[in-house]
Amino acid sequence: MGILKCPVCGQELHLEQRVWRCENRHSYDMAKEGYVNLLSAHRSGDAIGDNKEMARSRRDFLNKGWYAPLAQAVTDCLYEYSADGDSVLDICCGEGYYTAYAAERLDRRFYGFDLSKSMVRLAAKRRCGAEFFVANIASIPIRDKAVKAAFHLFAPFHAAEFRRILADDGVILTAIPGKNHLLGLKEILYDKPYLNDEKEPALEGLEVIERIRVQDEITLTDHGDIDALFRMTPYYYHTPTDGMNRLAECDSLSTPIEFVIIVCKRTAE
Repeated sequence: MGILKCPVCGQELHLEQRVWRCENRHSYDMAKEGYVNLLSAHRSGDAIGDNKEMARSRRDFLNKGWYAPLAQAVTDCLYEYSADGDSVLDICCGEGYYTAYAAERLDRRFYGFDLSKSMVRLAAKRRCGAEFFVANIASIPIRDKAVKAAFHLFAPFHAAEFRRILADDGVILTAIPGKNHLLGLKEILYDKPYLNDEKEPALEGLEVIERIRVQDEITLTDHGDIDALFRMTPYYYHTPTDGMNRLAECDSLSTPIEFVIIVCKRTAE
């Protein structure tokens, strides 16, 4: 049984010759890259979410393995909390780096979605065996309790929807920046660099069963990588001009990377 549902009527979707259909004959064509747009009313997904340039920049940076410690930690958690053949969902999957990393190492049924069609298009091009689709985090086209494990990295948190799609014995992994994450970058951008507060999202209907800290140090010696990292962060939108100028002059950047993975399960009903 599949886990996708029709965004119009909520019935289960089945794949028939590159078209996803429900029993009420609502249909969604699979794009040539292999993904499907399940945004309500077939909103394009082109004018919302990250654009093509940002998607490619993020893909190129992550493909070099700079955040591999996080990808490995997520994969280790999925290995611990799910079994062969279980459904695993990458929430706000971006260009699919973390899904592809895990899919190369685990025998699971992987799914991933993002609001940005540009991101999902690149994810589908990875050909990692996952089903990718365009969707909104506030209304995920997944059947109730259909997901054994989900992961959600640096994106808005929607506890009610996450709880709805999780199996009774399922888990969701979310990641937040650790206190020292990208401190080296902030020391260039700001006159008074600050530590992250490690504020956790509101977890209504979910309870924490484990926290895992991931730490490493990276040194970027290519200005394209430095710029790509900067564009991936919220600092890109509120950095003073003098800070951006300092960064533009940097030939190398050393910085700690630090993440806190929070593993949650559904609370008892």
